[in-house]
Amino acid sequence: MAAEDALNLLSDLIAKAKRAGADAADAILVDAASLSVACRMGKPERVERSEGADLGLRVLIGKRQAMVSSADRSKLALDDLVERAMAMARTVPEDPFCGLAEPRQLAHEVPALDICDPAEPLPATLVDWAQRAEDAARAVSGVTNSEGAEAGWGRSLVAMAATNGFAHSYQMSSSQISASVLAGDAAGGMERDYDYASAVYFSDLRQPEDIGHTAGHRAVRRLGARKVKTACVPVVYDPRVSRGILGHLSSAINGAAIARGTSFLKDCLGKQILPRGIQVIDDPHRPRGLRSKPCDGEGVANRRRAIVEDGVLTTWILDLRSARQLSLETTGHAARGTSSPPSPATTNLWLEPGPVTVAEMISDIPQGLYVTELFGMGINGVTGDYSRGAAGFWIEGGEIAFPVSEVTVAGNLKEMFLQLTPANDLVFRYGVDVPTLRIDGMTIAGS
Repeated sequence: MAAEDALNLLSDLIAKAKRAGADAADAILVDAASLSVACRMGKPERVERSEGADLGLRVLIGKRQAMVSSADRSKLALDDLVERAMAMARTVPEDPFCGLAEPRQLAHEVPALDICDPAEPLPATLVDWAQRAEDAARAVSGVTNSEGAEAGWGRSLVAMAATNGFAHSYQMSSSQISASVLAGDAAGGMERDYDYASAVYFSDLRQPEDIGHTAGHRAVRRLGARKVKTACVPVVYDPRVSRGILGHLSSAINGAAIARGTSFLKDCLGKQILPRGIQVIDDPHRPRGLRSKPCDGEGVANRRRAIVEDGVLTTWILDLRSARQLSLETTGHAARGTSSPPSPATTNLWLEPGPVTVAEMISDIPQGLYVTELFGMGINGVTGDYSRGAAGFWIEGGEIAFPVSEVTVAGNLKEMFLQLTPANDLVFRYGVDVPTLRIDGMTIAGS
């Protein structure tokens, strides 16, 4: 559907809701198309194309709200959608914090973010990329089997309209490639590893040979993994897993958790939570950013923010509802789908790099663990207690010594945040991006 047609459809829908008795209403439409392929052992296994169309309507009657969604856009279906939404809104309990944005909060000017690739790759191109990635991985000495390689592309149109006067649409795209292989044999032990990349523009993806080569070498490096003895040592997190640390931070400062009082950082606004000199940035307007968007999910103007500045927590992550609960102003972080109301979420989030190289960071560690993979979700959001299964490499005398598996890394996130040191190797790859991190004083539970 064309953007103009989508906005016209939503404008008609919210007008119907008003005529049916709603005090306010908003609606969101998402049209999506995707193409994905998978190859294994040099042969294509799957070529799929999918298209989807969905829209959601939220109506408000006083302080009651309801939201319904539908994939059917016929007049009869949309009339029924309004009727169902109104019936639900009349019966649900009141929510004193629900409501649309005020006109002063809306995004009246939206930036051009270059987040939609106008070109769609051919299926044959994706098959070729997946095969080249797997071929490169299987060519690594020591690789004995393959879980396959995949490549994909997708594009979406998002349109939003509300009775407060907001109406806007934008398009976004993404492309991905991945490879996963195994090394070793049943007699001597087998290990699996992978690599993947994603980008807004297909032309910005890393080359498939690089993806495959990295996946293969990672799998081979893990052969001969062993346990280590329980100890309290520095832990170095590879960028593949260090971004999870920042994910725990963003969850802890999410406005919904703060309003419920269920976060271990609930009393830390304006206080030092990271070492001095460290910055955490959230930027919804990063050009070609994987999570960029011109406004938030409630039509509120959004902008780049230093979430943590010089180690000090400067803000919560707020949508309108959580902001009202906390008697604060929204930070423009609302995210939403077609079947649920808005909720707070970060966009392009990253931790700024430090001055040291990874080699320098490791060089003074007599014994420690370099983590490349984490398992399980032993995180207590109320207390900050942290415990996760891990695999990686043992550090001995400032150098990588041997692969390690079947260990647990434990600590408390509040203390871990204050002990972290970032390296200088930040690369924007995932949407939440962090350089290699060192955290001292972690407990490694092994043999």
